[in-house]
Amino acid sequence: MDFSNKTVVITGAAGNLGGAVADLFFASGANLVLLDLKRDALTQRYGQATDRRVLEAVNLLDSAQVDAAVLAVEKQFGRIDVLCNLAGGFRMGNAVHTTSTGDWDFLMDINVRTLLNMVRAVVPKMQTAGSGCIVNVGARSALSGAAQMGAYCATKSAVIRLTESMAAELREQNIRVNCVLPSIIDTPENRASMPNADPARWVSPQDLAQVIAFLASDAARAVHGAALPVSGLS
Repeated sequence: MDFSNKTVVITGAAGNLGGAVADLFFASGANLVLLDLKRDALTQRYGQATDRRVLEAVNLLDSAQVDAAVLAVEKQFGRIDVLCNLAGGFRMGNAVHTTSTGDWDFLMDINVRTLLNMVRAVVPKMQTAGSGCIVNVGARSALSGAAQMGAYCATKSAVIRLTESMAAELREQNIRVNCVLPSIIDTPENRASMPNADPARWVSPQDLAQVIAFLASDAARAVHGAALPVSGLS
């Protein structure tokens, strides 16, 4: 997979998956725009910005900040070829009938509204350029409900439906939109919260990054609106 001279925007770039995705695209020749809430987290993971790697602290729930970051990308690199919407989060909850408005809003914000703000800013740039690729991160939990996970499952299901709708709207404009549905990702945080589980059965960030890069590559040029499970051995 060759991404030489292509510009890849990654949200949630300071996280475990963000780091794996950024490393893979960078090694494949891409220019990177790495977005996360706190600049310190970005510099701790990547060091200082370079001519091929831009670090931007952005609150993805603030559409003005998102728009400003995208304009800065356009000014430096001229275009955005790939958008990877990795930002998101998980929270166990209560039964659906006792789910608080705060828990619902938290998960809807972090899993759906961040994605919407990014595509609102980026898609018009891709339309002007005449091409582009978007890869969203859903979850295997989006495929069915589970106890105490109603809000999370609903927001990740929304990611699938938005992916499918965008793919239908944009495919004739040479813009591809797909998503991945990972099971549990093997991160230090997940290992700490589930000490009795077998992380060898989970999905490594590096393996998930390979699937994301494939969907962003020319090898997947015929793939539109896919929701691809990436479940490891679980």
